[in-house]
Amino acid sequence: MSPAERVQLEAYRAVAEATEIGGATVIQVPAGPETPMLNRVVGLGIDRPATEDDVDAALATIRSGVTFYVAVASRAQPAELPSWLEARGLEPGWGWMSFGRSPDHPPAVETSLRLVRAETREDAAAFARIQRIAYELPEALEPVIALAPERGWEVWLALDGAEPAGAGGLFVFDGVCYLGFGATLPEHRGKGAQGALLAHRIRRAGELGCNLVTTETGERRGDRPSNSYRNILRAGFAEGAVTANWLGRSSPETRATGSDLLV
Repeated sequence: MSPAERVQLEAYRAVAEATEIGGATVIQVPAGPETPMLNRVVGLGIDRPATEDDVDAALATIRSGVTFYVAVASRAQPAELPSWLEARGLEPGWGWMSFGRSPDHPPAVETSLRLVRAETREDAAAFARIQRIAYELPEALEPVIALAPERGWEVWLALDGAEPAGAGGLFVFDGVCYLGFGATLPEHRGKGAQGALLAHRIRRAGELGCNLVTTETGERRGDRPSNSYRNILRAGFAEGAVTANWLGRSSPETRATGSDLLV
């Protein structure tokens, strides 16, 4: 697993349940069973070629009634892995593009918003509320997301006056910084929140001694918005590789196996 992949995995392990099985990591957040970006199988076929038994073991770990992704990196082995997932009822979902850049020379961004680090319980709650609204997540996820500052994430808010308008987080592991949880409330979009938060977190990565800053967003597709993609490129990131996300739903009656996955 590359340093960028490792920091992303550790960032989400911090706020989710994680199970190592079948050469992969199964990440689950019980409070958000309909949210595949928080319920994922990652690393399959990376450190060693996957087998069909590995696939079945990972899928069997997923709770019943959960919508999930199985992430398949571009270099995952064997080449038959996508066909194994398709045979088990999964279908191609929205892939994620990875990005990377040095923390040196962060972009200069002007905004009327004020950036502050989330350090109180009220700040953490505001951060979680922004995530929930921006990504249309269930309310039950707010207390889970609000734990991020206590579990290794640095969290920042963009304020319009005294009102939280946007948010972003960073997580550092082994000298690599991952930028995640970038979100802006709909009524505050267009004010430069994400550009300012990206620039600030890149600068902060340098202060923390990181040698690489990485992030990700949905791949470019004609039927998908690309504001986040454009903001990331403007912040000086270079495109990496697309990780395919295979979408599935575990049976509501029993834990998933190869024969009882439903899409």
